[in-house]
Amino acid sequence: MRSRPTLEDVARAAGVSTATVSRVVNTPDRVRAETRQRVEAAVAELGYAPHFGGRALASNRTGTVGAVIPTMENAIFARGLQAMQEELDAAGVTLLVATSDYDAAKEAHQIQTLLGRGVDGLVLIGEARDPAVYELLERFEVPFVLVWTWRADSPWPCVGFDNFAAARDLAERVLDRGHRRIAMVAGVTRDNDRAEARIRGVRAAMEARGLALAPSAVVECDYRIEPGIEAARGLLAAVPRPTVLICGNDVLAAGACRAVRAAGLRVPEDVSVTGFDNIEIAELLEPPLATVHVPHRRMGRMAARNLLARLDPAAGGACGAERPASLRLETEFLARGSLGPAP
Repeated sequence: MRSRPTLEDVARAAGVSTATVSRVVNTPDRVRAETRQRVEAAVAELGYAPHFGGRALASNRTGTVGAVIPTMENAIFARGLQAMQEELDAAGVTLLVATSDYDAAKEAHQIQTLLGRGVDGLVLIGEARDPAVYELLERFEVPFVLVWTWRADSPWPCVGFDNFAAARDLAERVLDRGHRRIAMVAGVTRDNDRAEARIRGVRAAMEARGLALAPSAVVECDYRIEPGIEAARGLLAAVPRPTVLICGNDVLAAGACRAVRAAGLRVPEDVSVTGFDNIEIAELLEPPLATVHVPHRRMGRMAARNLLARLDPAAGGACGAERPASLRLETEFLARGSLGPAP
């Protein structure tokens, strides 16, 4: 096997000192153009790559940020992660992504693994997790930010939106159209504060108008189309039938629309359907899906900036001088054809 080229090999080939090679690799603007070009040519010819472990030990930084998301199968996280990656990459930071499959124990393991690999910061989805995980993060003194969630009294830095308020606003729009027989195809609430808050938001809007969301009118299921179809099918069998299905996200709503049609009913003439997130599928459905727009890309950018501000050495080192304030982003209800007046 060929040995890995070293800093000394590059210096010898370029006819410069190892210190000069190091400056070209780390701070190229501080090296004369002619010398820099000579070193870069030697780097390319030899196939040299800086030793990551050595640089990490020297700077006490790895130049990486970890993100643990529930799944890569759902498009709701793609936009936010892409924007986050772009923002971090511009600062020379690499994003490492792990998935938890909505499993709290698996998420805790992934967090431990990323901490063990020396990430400089972490991005986590939602707030609901074992207090021991937060104690671990505090003990490692690794800055982290929670996304897809926000509440005024959270003790942790959040860059996200108020799921409760967004769902309550959605339910109020549904009620304004005369719907009273309301059912929900919700996400699984175990270890998921976002799904739980959305149910509470719908319930609060109904209670404000003297109505109740019966336990039998809420079915929790995985965020996939097939479970959404099954959940909606069961709700549509109720007597009297609900006039609207409020769904925990757009994927579940797509499944609900299919279940409505399979029952020989029309959307929205017989049963209205609403979603949450405003992913691409929302506009492709027929009729287009009434949903809540979540600013995924802005959330990703601002979460990255939150961490970068605390990783800036000028702000006090790895943890920064102080924790930046949480940021609440606004959602927007999008009235589309799948939500009509109550029949």
